[in-house]
Amino acid sequence: MPRIATHTPALAPYSIAAARSFTLQTMLKWGVTDRADDVAAVVTELVTNAIRHGVPQARGAAQPLSPWPVRLGLLHPGSHVVCAIADPSAEAPELREPDWQDESGRGLVVVSSLSDHWGCCAAPDEQGKVVWSAFATGARPY
Repeated sequence: MPRIATHTPALAPYSIAAARSFTLQTMLKWGVTDRADDVAAVVTELVTNAIRHGVPQARGAAQPLSPWPVRLGLLHPGSHVVCAIADPSAEAPELREPDWQDESGRGLVVVSSLSDHWGCCAAPDEQGKVVWSAFATGARPY
């Protein structure tokens, strides 16, 4: 039987650390420690991108605004762990090669290098998107 865990981070910078902690705790609980650091790093990048780019900002607001929260899902169906982050933006992420002086823009490079597969699709209700990443692992669910 596949294992599933979900988390709805707040739309604030502190929630990135909470999402990472949730991921590491879930991976430990599932006994999937061989790729836990990779999954946590990718979740960190994807949740950061979702909050920064996937949620509408109010002009001058310190916090993003959204009627629909960012959501994190972890799935362990067998030989892989899949993380999926949903946000309200329909704009697909774009992997690019940042200039060496750029202070940001490396998140998807990290995602691509740490995961075995990753991609993006429309959210099931066609409002927003889901960015997902898959990791082969030696641990299997019960």
